[in-house]
Amino acid sequence: MRIVTISLFAAALLAGCATSSTKAPTPATVRDGILTSHSGMTLYTFDKDSANSGKSVCNGPCATNWPPMYAAPDAKGGGDWSVIKRDDGKPQWAWKGKPLYFWSKDAKAGDRTGDGVNGVWHVVKP
Repeated sequence: MRIVTISLFAAALLAGCATSSTKAPTPATVRDGILTSHSGMTLYTFDKDSANSGKSVCNGPCATNWPPMYAAPDAKGGGDWSVIKRDDGKPQWAWKGKPLYFWSKDAKAGDRTGDGVNGVWHVVKP
């Protein structure tokens, strides 16, 4: 009986480890009430992007000032996360269907200087 109990415990433990290791990590985190990259850089959305359109309208010089939050080529979305394909073919993370960007003038983790720029750029508040 004792061997059966130990075997069942070990099987349950291994199953739990397998489940946790296959869960995809989220591409960002929440810090001080806003969505940031794992390095703490603030993420923004652009009002001119249509949610769930699968594309970004911020290209060229816009993307120089507002660098996209690129995704790995094999990244998969899930839950509130999705991956869109940019005009240049590169994958970009989107949250709740809206592409995510950084602001080139944010110098360090925690900066939020892009919030409200031109009335169309906003920090993401989950």
